[in-house]
Amino acid sequence: MPAQILIINISGLIQVEEEAPRQKVIGTAMSGIGTIGNAWLLISDGLISGFGKMNELKENDLIDNKDRDIIDASGCFVFPSFCDPHTHIVYAGSREKEFTYKIKGLSYAEIARRGGGILNSAALLHETSEDDLFEQSMGRINEIISLGTGAVEIKSGYGLNTEDELKMLRVIRRIKDDCPLEVKATFLGAHAVPAEFRGKKEKYVDIVINEMIPAVASEDLADYIDVFCDEGFFSVEDTERILMAGLKYGMIPKLHANEIGFSGGVQAGIKYDALSVDHLECSGDEEIKALLGSETMPTLLPGSAFFLGLPDPPVRKMIKAGLPVALASDYNPGSSPSGNMKLVMSLACIRWKMLPEEAINAVTINSAYAMGLSETHGSIAKGKVANVFITKKIPSYDFMPYAFGSNLVGTVILKGKVI
Repeated sequence: MPAQILIINISGLIQVEEEAPRQKVIGTAMSGIGTIGNAWLLISDGLISGFGKMNELKENDLIDNKDRDIIDASGCFVFPSFCDPHTHIVYAGSREKEFTYKIKGLSYAEIARRGGGILNSAALLHETSEDDLFEQSMGRINEIISLGTGAVEIKSGYGLNTEDELKMLRVIRRIKDDCPLEVKATFLGAHAVPAEFRGKKEKYVDIVINEMIPAVASEDLADYIDVFCDEGFFSVEDTERILMAGLKYGMIPKLHANEIGFSGGVQAGIKYDALSVDHLECSGDEEIKALLGSETMPTLLPGSAFFLGLPDPPVRKMIKAGLPVALASDYNPGSSPSGNMKLVMSLACIRWKMLPEEAINAVTINSAYAMGLSETHGSIAKGKVANVFITKKIPSYDFMPYAFGSNLVGTVILKGKVI
């Protein structure tokens, strides 16, 4: 395979950083992105090694040879691959029956109280072998690759006992080893309280802390630790105990927070230097003020908010206040059965009035930050990993969120190889 790929005649090279790459884009700066029209991009040994305008290339550069493939991207745009910093993509089966319950008017909390929701997925996962779980999950992985995602965070949390949580995390490790995606693993043992611990939540929290976390750490299976800190799930006190235990083993906090109510989860995440706090439908001035004084990335999940009919998070207020915003798919069987990050952009633009540029920043640079990948992913910059996609022929980058139902990804390149 040639060591280089040269992409030429690019109508627009998107999210270019010609200076030192930024870690994140904040506030009103999110309304701008670096672009080069009529551009070229050179990939060497899996990394981005150069880019510029076509008139800068010499005639010799355009000669194809055994060491260089040339791709003509006339009429197309090149984007850095999407970074998806919040998914539950490893799961067994599906939950379309709950979809019908929602149509009939049952809330997410009501379905959970009836043994549905997360507990339903946990029961299905318990009956599924590791090999079968891996095969099911790889189908979804291949799907999101084809839709332009180049880096993904995957959570456990459908095990809810030590054996099954480890099974999930081992599957995530197999995915990391077997596919070209950049994969980050998150331990989410505190996703829900198992039925057998109903009314005895503290005992389950003790198992998460004293049994699950040491077992996960002993196999080095998780980069991050997460807790569902919200009404009806885990309290701030529970969350702090679990995060402290994870930190002792080097697991960096991420957090489900403020999806259902004003739970204090945002503040708990910030207190423990969480890399991100996610969902945030129920957020106000206090949460925004707390986030402004932190390095924690607010990560919003348009797919699940849309699917569940939740209140809109105060996105415009967050950006106006000077916060960065990341977006993620929340790909899971119950509340967001889609990993399409282009659709995530569309929903953010249509429902939350994010500008196309803001949405692009939120699924690239800022979402890379929410995965701890700022140095290597999320933009077109020299030395970064060559995770990019070439669109089909489109008139502008605004067309990506505008054409919400169309797959506009033409060619996927991950780690410098055409997939």
